[in-house]
Amino acid sequence: MKDELRANLVACLRAGADPFPGVVGIEDTVRPQLERALLAGHDLVLLGERGQGKTRLLRSLVGLLDEWTPVIEGSEINEHPYEPVSVWGNRVVAEHGDATPVSWMHRSKRYGEKLATPDTSVGDLIGDVDPVKVAEGRTLGDPETVHYGLVPRTNRGIFAINELPDLAERIQVSLLNVLEERDIQVRGYALRLPLDLLLVASANPEDYTNRGRIITPLKDRFGAEIRTHYPLRLADEITLVRQEADVRALVPIHLMEVVARFTRLVRESPAVDSRSGVSARFAVAAAESLAAAAVRRAAITGESAAVARVGDLPSVVPTLRGKVEFEVSEEGREEEVLTHLMRRAIVDTFRAHLGGVDLTALIARVDEGGAIEVGDLVTADEVLEQVGPLDGLGRIVTALEGENAGESAGIAASSLETALEGLYLTRRISKDEVPGGKRSVYGGKE
Repeated sequence: MKDELRANLVACLRAGADPFPGVVGIEDTVRPQLERALLAGHDLVLLGERGQGKTRLLRSLVGLLDEWTPVIEGSEINEHPYEPVSVWGNRVVAEHGDATPVSWMHRSKRYGEKLATPDTSVGDLIGDVDPVKVAEGRTLGDPETVHYGLVPRTNRGIFAINELPDLAERIQVSLLNVLEERDIQVRGYALRLPLDLLLVASANPEDYTNRGRIITPLKDRFGAEIRTHYPLRLADEITLVRQEADVRALVPIHLMEVVARFTRLVRESPAVDSRSGVSARFAVAAAESLAAAAVRRAAITGESAAVARVGDLPSVVPTLRGKVEFEVSEEGREEEVLTHLMRRAIVDTFRAHLGGVDLTALIARVDEGGAIEVGDLVTADEVLEQVGPLDGLGRIVTALEGENAGESAGIAASSLETALEGLYLTRRISKDEVPGGKRSVYGGKE
């Protein structure tokens, strides 16, 4: 099975294809290590904080298996017709010879997965006596009374254990033979069942390296330990959010960037417990909530197109508070911390895209007493009507959204509101909250 993986990976590399599609930001770090581990035929552990794509990466390994593989029809452990390993399989081949019934298994069926939980038993993973088979009249010494667990049922495939350190020590012991001798033992049976599989696992580094959470012999039997990480580049973070978020409205590119920057700032904040990490699901949830705010506005106001704006971001913060573990010293200030970091993300995006754009006309419009009211129920057309014809609006849209931004009113209003918020946060214009907290008014600099 490992030879099959090795051959297919080599072919994939020679063709210049990505062997782990859908996993973003690992091209120069995790991917080379994982490729070397597979080429060496090693069982492996992925170590990383939550939301770093460990499970996605493990599941992508299935793409390196042959699309179809032959198995003895009816075999519980996917035995090859030429190499049966169980008593049942050997008997079937002996009886039928070249006429042995064969079925073809798709590679998607050759992947097994188990989330390690405290109640996981040896029977779940390895196997146990099947009382039904015993009740049918077979003796307890008959190997065919064994009910195979998840590991042998993934024979000739890939078996993944998520959160490996959460397995009880006595359950971890049951995996020692699987990793070293490549066989299993069930209770007192004179049964040696050679397995052909790749065993992979995921774990939190803190749990995996702490003494007592995982037994040393098990650590020693894994051939490779590979550290995963969150996206190192902002562009990868944005790509990840756009790939994973199921948005039901148009979220402009620059707002996706704000969400990505916000996520990275939260990860780096000393107010957040770095040991728990900030999952990529945090950014995905933020983008989806941002889109939901735009859908709500369109539904209530009758706006033709639902387009997210920077004014929708404050409503996202409260929904994300529960996805972050804060330091004890920050108790009671969680929302305040997130709001501050969101503003920093907006300012950073503003400076990155509009720092070199001439915004004199917009500032002058506001300074001349042209107050602009925005809010979660103010439509794009209303925003544009308040501003009126503005020299340089096209440059603002292009700077934030690129050359192919188009002339949509929603995109124009979203870009304009981002420019106004950036000017306010950099203290170049003022902003007042309308009583009730639902609307804000941008005015001249105080």
